[in-house]
Amino acid sequence: MVESRFRQRCDAVIFFTLFFYEAARSLLRNRMRSALTTLGIIVGIAAVVLVIAIGQAGALRAELELQKLGDNLVWIEAGSRNSAGLRTGSHSATTLTLEDELAIRREVPTLKRCSPQIDGSVQVINGARNWTTRWRGETADYLAIKNLGVSEGVPFSDLDVDQFASKILIGKTTREKVFGTDRAVGETVRLNQQTYEVIGILETKGQSPDGRDQDDWVLLPFTTAQAKLKGNTAQFLDDILCSAISPDAVVPAIDQVTALLRQRHHMVDTENDFNIRRPDEILKAQVETANTMAILLFSIASVSLLVGGIGIMNVMLASVTQRTREIGIRLALGATPTEVWVQFLGEAVVLSLCGGVFGIIASLFGAAAFERGLGWPMPISASAMALAVASSVAVGVFFGFYPAWRGSRLDPIEALRHE
Repeated sequence: MVESRFRQRCDAVIFFTLFFYEAARSLLRNRMRSALTTLGIIVGIAAVVLVIAIGQAGALRAELELQKLGDNLVWIEAGSRNSAGLRTGSHSATTLTLEDELAIRREVPTLKRCSPQIDGSVQVINGARNWTTRWRGETADYLAIKNLGVSEGVPFSDLDVDQFASKILIGKTTREKVFGTDRAVGETVRLNQQTYEVIGILETKGQSPDGRDQDDWVLLPFTTAQAKLKGNTAQFLDDILCSAISPDAVVPAIDQVTALLRQRHHMVDTENDFNIRRPDEILKAQVETANTMAILLFSIASVSLLVGGIGIMNVMLASVTQRTREIGIRLALGATPTEVWVQFLGEAVVLSLCGGVFGIIASLFGAAAFERGLGWPMPISASAMALAVASSVAVGVFFGFYPAWRGSRLDPIEALRHE
C-alpha cells in the first residue's frame, strides 16, 4: 500500500516535470513572441500587486493617524455666537467654564478622563534664541487622553497643577528652534517675561493630515496657564478634551454631554453654544475615500490583466494554427485529444505563470520607488503575492482553455493535410 502511494507520487512528479518542460520548450521556439505576450501579464500583475500595497499602506497610515488623535477622543469646544444674523466661528463665544468640565467629569459615566484646555500663542526665549509658538494649558490627564508620551524628562503631575508650577513640556520643533543641539531638559526659558523650567520633551507626532506641524508647541499645567498667560478671560475654557471608556461609548458620551451642557446653559429652543467634534470621523471618511480609490485602481489594474489574457489567447490561437500538422501527427501516433488539450493549456499556464513571477519582481521595485517618493512604508504582503500567482494561473487557464480545446478537436486527417 505504501509502495503504491510512493509510485503514484513519483508518477505525478514526473508528469508535471515533463508537462512544464514540454511547455517551456515549445514557448522558447518563439522567444520574442512569448516575451511580448508575457509582458502584458507582467504589467497587469505588477499593477494589481502595487494597488493592493498602496491600499494597505494607506490603511496603515490612517490607523497611525487615528492613534495619534487620542484615546476614544470626545472634543468639546466653545461655540459660535449669532451677531446681527451672522454666525461667527468656533471659539468666538465664551461658553465653557471650569464648572462645566467638573460637571462633565462628575455626571457622565461613559467618560473616564477629562482635561480643561486653554491655549494661545507665546514667544519662548532662551538667551539669544527666541521662537513664537502655540501653548496649551492642560491637566495631567491630557497626555493619556491624546495617547502622547514624553521622550525625555518627565511629565507634569496633578500636584504640579494644584501648585501652579512653572513647568513646561515642549515639542521637538520648539526644542530645536529654542535650544538647537544643546540640552533642554532641566533648563529654564522665559514665556511672557516669566521663567519656566523645561521638565520634558514631548514625543514626536509629525504633521497632521492637514499639514500642520504637531511638534511646534508648549504644554504647561492648566492652572499656571490660567493664572499667568490667559489674561482677562481666564475663567472661560477654549475646549474640554475627554476620553470615553471604549470606542462604543463615544456616541453615548456625546449625547450625554450635549444634554448636560444644554441643561447647564439653560438652552431650550436655541442652538447649542458649544460644539462637540469627533476628529476620528474625518480620518475614517478619508479611509473610506482611499478604499474607494483603491477599488477603482484595482479595477483599472484588472483591465490591464484582462488585456494580457486576451494577448495569451491570441498567441495560443496563432500557435494552434501554425502547429496544425504537428497536432495531426501526434493524434495519428496515438495521442488522445485530452493530451493535446493539456499540452496547449500547459503552454498558456506557463506563459501566464512566468508573467506572474516577473510581475511580482517588478512590483517589488515599484514599491521601493513609491516608498522613496511618498515616504510611506509599503511592504508587499505574502497574501498579495499569492493572489498575484493565483491570478496569473487563472488567467492562463481561462484564456488558454479555448485555444487548447480547439486544438484538441482537430481531425487528424484534415490536420495532416494542412499546409
